[in-house]
This record gives sequence, structure tokens and C-alpha cells, in this order.
Amino acid sequence: MRLLIIAGSDAGISAALRARELDRNVEVTVLLADDFPNYSICGLPFFLSGETPDWHSLAHRTEFEEIDMRRGHLATRINTASKTVDVNTERAGSITLPYEKLVIATGAGPVEPPIEGWRSPGVFPLHTMHDSFEVHRYLETAKPRRAVIVGAGYIGLEMADALTHRGIEVTVASHTPTVLPTVDAEFGRAIADELQRHGVKVFTSVEVNRITRVGNRVHVSGSNHFDQDCEMVIVAVGVKPNAALGAAAGLDIGVKGALVVNRKMESKLRDIYAAGDCAETFHRLLNRHTYLPLGTTAHKQGRVAAENALGGNRDFPGSLGTQVVKIFNLVFARTGLRHDEANRESFNPFTTVSTMNDHKAYYPGATQLHARVTGDIRTGRLLGAQIMGAWGTEVSKRLDVFATALFHEMTVDQISDLDLSYTPPLSSPWDPVQMASQAWCAKANTSITEKQNV
Repeated sequence: MRLLIIAGSDAGISAALRARELDRNVEVTVLLADDFPNYSICGLPFFLSGETPDWHSLAHRTEFEEIDMRRGHLATRINTASKTVDVNTERAGSITLPYEKLVIATGAGPVEPPIEGWRSPGVFPLHTMHDSFEVHRYLETAKPRRAVIVGAGYIGLEMADALTHRGIEVTVASHTPTVLPTVDAEFGRAIADELQRHGVKVFTSVEVNRITRVGNRVHVSGSNHFDQDCEMVIVAVGVKPNAALGAAAGLDIGVKGALVVNRKMESKLRDIYAAGDCAETFHRLLNRHTYLPLGTTAHKQGRVAAENALGGNRDFPGSLGTQVVKIFNLVFARTGLRHDEANRESFNPFTTVSTMNDHKAYYPGATQLHARVTGDIRTGRLLGAQIMGAWGTEVSKRLDVFATALFHEMTVDQISDLDLSYTPPLSSPWDPVQMASQAWCAKANTSITEKQNV
């Protein structure tokens, strides 16, 4: 069987590797537009900060045994009638490759902002390895003293950390009322405080609308009297699915322009699958498809697509939007729904905020963790959680306990039943996850009682 995979990032490589695991006789070909298969785009800020000085280290793997990796091969057209793909190659010109099963894994691309002059010299997007090389070259040659980052999502804030690490004065401009809008506003304000503690200027509720370059200086202006001079600008205002190739072949377009697939990652066209950031994602809690471009999700979807392409019958179990980010010395993580999101989805959310030590107070170095737990006050079902704490307090892995509970549709109360590990330097007999859950139960019961007594 001939399996052709378009693009070689998370979903594409995951699909190729899974196919080889299942059937050593399958012929697997991956079309890679550039020369960087399976590189960690999430690691770009750490390469640019200098903490990961060699960009080659960003490769998840360098060996692809028995996989035909076609570097410099850009797919330009899918011919469904003949089951072929037209390809532009760097060395051989235009060629056509046949397939029996096809996986589209073309990922996402940066949103192009409605900002006048955003393509000026000294202004950079950051999404690909090539983008990172351009930024790195500019940092090394122009040696900017000041930078403005437009956008306060994960990449924008990680770049604020990265450029500060290099000794650059950084200004962050966000159109949202708080930075990192995927977490609740209270945590967003805490992130802004952490940025400012490290010298980063933070401007929120700002719509950047113009970038101009005069000599070696770049001027950035926007609403609310935002005016900043700098030597470089990073534009990181989100991503959109690279769905044009699939759409031109006849695949349906769904949420936020992503390719429509079912839970087997099948498109409506026979023998064509789509996975990763170019495709919709089934949300396990909402029980419907949405768009959640995450590397962890892409890896899983690629495996499912390959397994079903080879005759399997596997469903993608669904995403919960579990995410984590480190900004300077603080870590923020979330899973499931925020309170406002749960409200919009017609749940009955009740949210509590708890503060507890990451381990027993009598052991040196105990540090506070802050947890927001959202559950349905009528059913007790866990709906979402967020944790904030210092780097090294296991914020990510503790958040993963909540993510696991969500995956298995547990109530908040049932989290106390989990058999979690304990030793005084690392935790407490009741882990902070369980203490936060118990606080939710106590406050929810109090709220219910008060309403009954009214």
C-alpha cells in the first residue's frame, strides 16, 4: 500500500511513524516543503534567547528509517480522480506522485495582521524555522536594543522572555484587556506583573495599526496613544489553518477555516485524511468539533489518521485544550473550560480560587501554588482548571492530573479519591490538586445551602 503524507511537522511525522509501526511493508512518502522534518517550532524562543544555542537541537528526531522523506517538495494540487499529487521540487521541477491513501498535514500559518507596514524591514513573524533564522540573523547583525512584540499569546510572551534574556528592552502590546487571554483575567494580571518585574513594558487594550521605519529605527503606533520607538518588531497575533490545498481538492471547510474531518480524521473524500493544525479538532468536553492548534493534539491526530488509512478503526478521543507556558520564573497551565467559556456552553459553572504550598511547609523551599477550579455546581462534574506557580513546583504535571480527570469525566469530588504520590519535599498527603478540589466542594456546598435557605 502506498501512503502519501503532505507536510512533515508534528501530524505528518507522527502519521508516518505510526504507519511504519503497524505495517513494515507499507510504502510511506512524506512531502516536506522545507528541509526541517519534525522540528520543534515550540522551541524557537529558546533558540533565539540563546538558551538552546544550536538550532539543530530542535529536531525531535533525525532518523526516519524506511520513510521516504522528500525534502524541498511542495505539494501544489491534489488530483482526486487520478489519486495523484502535483509537486514542485527544488531540483527536479514539477512532478506528479501517486497515492492510495493520502494524509494532509499542512499545519497552520501566522495570521496576517491589518497593520500598515507590518512587512517593513526589522519586522518579523515567528512560525517557521526560516522565520527563526531571519530573526536570529537580525539579532546578531543589527544588535537591536529595543523590541516591540505585537501579541500577548504564548509565542509573544515567550519571546518577551527570550529577548529580555538577551538584554533587549521589550515592550508587549496586546489588543486584549489582559495578556495571555486563554487564562482567566486574574492570572493574566499576574503574568503582566511577572513581565514587569523583569523590565518588560506591558500595554493592553491596544490595537497596533501602523509600523514605520526611519533609518535604523522602527516606530510602532496604535490606539490609546500607543507610540513606541524600537529597532525590531515581532508580530505574533495567532495562527490560521493552512487549508487551501485541501479545500481546492474539494474538502469541506469548517470552524475557523479548518478542514472538516470526523473522529477517524477522515475527510468527506474517499482515502483522504487530514490531521494537525490544518484540521478541526474534536473537543472531548464540548462533544463537538472546534479548532485547537496544539502540537500535542497534532501528534495524536497523525497517529489516528495513519492507523485508519491502513485499515484500522480508531477514533481520535478528543482534546481538552490542555496548555502550559513558562514566563520568566512563573508557570501557567490550563485545561478544559474557563468559567466564562463554561457559561457560554450552558453549563452551570462555579469557580473557586485556592492557594496552597507545593510541598510540606516544614521542608525548606515550600512555594505557593494558585489554582482555579471550575465545576458544574448542579452535577459536580469537573469542567476546567488553571494553576499558577513558580518554575519547579510541578505546575504542568499537577495540571495534567486535572486533565486526566477531565478526560475520564470525573466529578471534582472524585479527584480526592486518586492515589497520588507523597513525600514531604515534593507534596503533602493531600496533593495541592486534591486540596484545591476539596476547597471547590466545600465552597460549592456552602453556596448551594445558602441558596436553599433564601
